[in-house]
Amino acid sequence: MSDQQKMHRPIRSFVLRQGRLTPGQQRAFDALWPLYGIEYTGEPLDLTTLFGNDNPTLVEIGFGNGESLAQMAAAHPEQNYLGIEVHGPGVGHLLLKIQELGLTNIRIMKHDAIEVLNNCLADASLQGLFLFFPDPWHKKRHHKRRILNPTFLKQLYRVIKPGGFFHAATDWEEYAVQMMEVLGEASEQFQNSVGKGNYTPRPEYRPLTKFEQRGHRLGHGVWDLIFIRRPA
Repeated sequence: MSDQQKMHRPIRSFVLRQGRLTPGQQRAFDALWPLYGIEYTGEPLDLTTLFGNDNPTLVEIGFGNGESLAQMAAAHPEQNYLGIEVHGPGVGHLLLKIQELGLTNIRIMKHDAIEVLNNCLADASLQGLFLFFPDPWHKKRHHKRRILNPTFLKQLYRVIKPGGFFHAATDWEEYAVQMMEVLGEASEQFQNSVGKGNYTPRPEYRPLTKFEQRGHRLGHGVWDLIFIRRPA
């Protein structure tokens, strides 16, 4: 890679660690990806056609192994869910959960979420967007890789409907503070659902992850932030 290419290479909020798919995950990819997977083309998505209905659509960025997303979709069949994740084993695990639970209201994209937001989602097309436990990039020199920044918020404002929501959660307190600062600076576009500067008690719809349950036992904190998209 040339020096010029390095200069123009985008800063990613993730490190691509593919890992090895289990035999079950590979079978899920082979059988279920054609049904639930969406190949990235850079073109806008028609969500009504994609899901076969005009139900509200919610997006989860970086769904990990997909357990929380599958639980939310199972509990709310009246809503559509689009999951975005770059790591193959997590996608494979979610495909297995879709099959296990008989879900029909999930679609998956295996691609960089920033590019999906920028190129594939129409204005005011989402009821809400979830960002649960993103990489905190805890070293100061890596803070520039954190996904939640003013540029990201501009895209959220564009794709979320007026009155829709953005819900972030983190178990890294310093990142929670920065999230609150960044969202607070966008007060003309987003309003804290529980009042300025306040964190939100975990809503029932967000499942507790195994990692989070272990953290609670060890006395670790988790911070939820839910902000409402203001009208234009």
